[in-house]
Amino acid sequence: MTDTIKKLDLHGVRHHDVERLVENFVLLNEVPLEIICGNSDRMQDLVEFKLSELQHKHLRNIIIDRWDWGVFRIR
Repeated sequence: MTDTIKKLDLHGVRHHDVERLVENFVLLNEVPLEIICGNSDRMQDLVEFKLSELQHKHLRNIIIDRWDWGVFRIR
């Protein structure tokens, strides 16, 4: 049996929607998770900031990895 990783693909998402989408995705799903940002430095910064905030405030036990350029894995 293989574990499937839930993914949030942010391609085409407006920057002002990123924080809300990332927060809902992380808080409403079980790890492991993957967030795909693409090549936008701004998008990656927004996701990284929100994940750090969530980790600090709500989910101290999660581990956040930059898996690949533009991809974050939460475990």
